[in-house]
Amino acid sequence: MSKFSLVAGALIVGVVIIGFYSWYFAQPRLTDEHMAKAQEVLEKIKQIEEIGKESSSSDSQNTPENSSEKGKGISVETAKTSEKGQSNSDYPDDAIPPDKMPSTVPDVFKVRFECSHGNFVIECHKDWAPIGIERFYELLKNKFYDDARFFRVVPGFVVQFGIAGEPALNAKYGEKTIKDDPVKQSNLRGMVTYAKTQLPNSRSTQIFINLVDNPHLDSLGFAPFGKVIEGMEVVERTNPKYREKPDQTMIRLQGNEYLNRMFPDLDYIKRAYMIK
Repeated sequence: MSKFSLVAGALIVGVVIIGFYSWYFAQPRLTDEHMAKAQEVLEKIKQIEEIGKESSSSDSQNTPENSSEKGKGISVETAKTSEKGQSNSDYPDDAIPPDKMPSTVPDVFKVRFECSHGNFVIECHKDWAPIGIERFYELLKNKFYDDARFFRVVPGFVVQFGIAGEPALNAKYGEKTIKDDPVKQSNLRGMVTYAKTQLPNSRSTQIFINLVDNPHLDSLGFAPFGKVIEGMEVVERTNPKYREKPDQTMIRLQGNEYLNRMFPDLDYIKRAYMIK
């Protein structure tokens, strides 16, 4: 083999090696901080998947059992009724219990919220926001708001709720977004409206009550579907101690277990139901 061939071969090998190392060292490197954040995200995804599995398992069985009550023949729903005292006989005379609600959404109906700090009543109007009302009616029938906390209270602005106390309910309904309704009413004091992100069609289960006139929300696409007609003073004295501190992702994943541990003084909804 000639000297020229050896030199040419060496040059080619050198170029390949230099090219490889240039490519290798040009790749982004993950710092310990990046790795920690990635691990945290993976853990949250794993929790969400587990919650989804539990929810699917519960939906597929007629009488699902609470793990703490296995062997006693007590279903989850039976345990809830016994625990919270929400059998139909315990509702007031003017109540329409969830399992007695009409199959179709009435044009106008009232909902009472029994809360830790008093009661208030919302009057809902289907023509104000028909898509939002359909979702609210579905959630009401499934007792989604029972035992839910008022996790965001901003004095002079809004009181917000609508993340369930049970992670399985959040897994089932929280990611089911609905289309936007056109804004037909203004966000005045006492008006009830779905919370949403800046993205279109991002409403799901969260609701807020305007504590003051907030007409600037109208142009942002926040469409009221109801108004407080009784007990606005109760809404106004909802405990503002924690303001916006509760983490919404943690509420969805851990429910009231997280809130009771970290924010024990939050006011909450005992139960919500239609009234005559």
